[in-house]
Amino acid sequence: MTTSHFAHLAAYNEWMNRKLYGAAAALPAERLHEDRGAFFGSIFGTLNHLVIADLIWFKRIAAGVPGLASLQCLDELPRPASLDQRLCATLPELDALRLKLDAVILAFSAEVQPAQLDGAFTWTSMKGIASTKRLGDVLLHVFNHQTHHRGQATTLFSQLGVDVGPTDLLLLLPEVA
Repeated sequence: MTTSHFAHLAAYNEWMNRKLYGAAAALPAERLHEDRGAFFGSIFGTLNHLVIADLIWFKRIAAGVPGLASLQCLDELPRPASLDQRLCATLPELDALRLKLDAVILAFSAEVQPAQLDGAFTWTSMKGIASTKRLGDVLLHVFNHQTHHRGQATTLFSQLGVDVGPTDLLLLLPEVA
């Protein structure tokens, strides 16, 4: 994959998050927090988990890949201790954190270089297990993880009769001659 692929995925991530947070803002708080049997319980829990996972991964990348100016501001953002830690009490607070994080992901995707994507990236999991993989492959996992849980969120919205609209990445890809 090239850096342009990750730029597309970052733009898709931001676009979908705007759709989901818009849909979430239209729901009463009790519906947003209602346990719907999803892995992270509620719509809010699922959106919260996505923020947690992105924070964890991009903080790992910031620590493991030197020279990425776009990730320096991550020091100001929370460091989650678990995958289901409640980072914010309200949707507006979570949305503000999501907006900051999406801006970081977009800036990172514009900054990362092909040599960095091909390079080894080492991190330690939350269980203390060290791993080394190609950074580009890890990023594929990160963006795939986002898509997976956003798919769960769109299902939860659908169960409540809320249509978040089209969700295909294809809609954001440029036409070519």
